[in-house]
Amino acid sequence: MAEAVRIAVLGAAGKMGGAIVRAMVENPTAAFVVAVERPDFPAMGADASRLAGLPESGVRVQADRPGRGAADVWIDFSAPGAAVANAHAAAQAGAAIVIGTTGLSAQDKDAIALAAKKVPIVLAPNMSVGVNVMLRLVADAARALGAAYDVEIVETHHRAKRDAPSGTALRLAEAVAEATGRDLGKSARYERHGDIGPRTTDEIGIQTLRGGDVVGDHTVFFLGQGERIEITHRASSREVLARGAVRAALWLHGRASGLYDMRDVLGLK
Repeated sequence: MAEAVRIAVLGAAGKMGGAIVRAMVENPTAAFVVAVERPDFPAMGADASRLAGLPESGVRVQADRPGRGAADVWIDFSAPGAAVANAHAAAQAGAAIVIGTTGLSAQDKDAIALAAKKVPIVLAPNMSVGVNVMLRLVADAARALGAAYDVEIVETHHRAKRDAPSGTALRLAEAVAEATGRDLGKSARYERHGDIGPRTTDEIGIQTLRGGDVVGDHTVFFLGQGERIEITHRASSREVLARGAVRAALWLHGRASGLYDMRDVLGLK
């Protein structure tokens, strides 16, 4: 049997971090070896597996990132301000890294791409297998339906989510724009209020809803004359995102340096 891939989790005590720790228990080819949290985390030194609701593993929460050779792959679900620094720290340590942190700016993504010249990186706003299949379906539909169908994207998340629109909604909009030759910077419409006039055929509407404990719902509407198509993904648990992140980490181990996404992981390109 092949040796297990040693995985470090950055943001290990958060909701997503805990889900990733639990997902690794399900997979014998993944070994949880390092748990990292922000320096002011109140339970520093606690057993990370216990914090995730599992039996003790001996992996203690620490503030320092893993050193060279301590882990094969890092998984980052921290915060936008930390993700870029974590990517460059992984490059310095010679470790691959999976980044699922959302709310990244274009400048942040460029900085991560720079780190990917040294180590392999998977950058994806949503690690769910289903969402990434949805991206393929949405692109195919956009190409086939063409300009005769208006495109609107609606996303719903829990009340504590800080960034809007979600990274997944933006990625869906990018998929539509790429498939139809549009410039998303010019076509995206994030809000409508007052006397705005008729909708243009070039618009890609992206609307945000926030409330309750919704893990993540995304719907892409293709609205034509006399008919409409709706492609929807609903996540009822963070576990689907965590399993995807672990799958990405296992796939990434041993890859050549470069910037990848979940479509690479799933063989959808």
